[in-house]
Amino acid sequence: MQREGAFAVVQAWQDAASSGDVGRLLELSDPGIEVVGPRGSGYRHQLLRDWLDRAGLSLETLRAFARDDVVVVAQRAVWRSVETGEVTGEREIASSFRVDGQRVAQFSRYDDLESALDEASLDYSDELTR
Repeated sequence: MQREGAFAVVQAWQDAASSGDVGRLLELSDPGIEVVGPRGSGYRHQLLRDWLDRAGLSLETLRAFARDDVVVVAQRAVWRSVETGEVTGEREIASSFRVDGQRVAQFSRYDDLESALDEASLDYSDELTR
């Protein structure tokens, strides 16, 4: 897959997650998706449903890097209370994605861009220009 195509899948996935569109998120996710985060890793659509129900997360892409089917994005993340909608946290993070066909097969969250690039074996020469 061309890197721009993989990035388009990732951007659509993030848009679905940020808007809380679980149907679209699952459509863009491999049924066996691996989700890796600060608390460890897990698999499958039910994990995504549970995450979306409690996360209250919106993501804005600041920078993007890609090679083949791997995409890393630097993001501005905002967490909101599911009950009140009030902002409960805000910071810059990074995420790594592996795209298989037109679906995200793996999503990993990192505290910083350097860690995400390193784990994905990407570097600054892989940055996409907008």
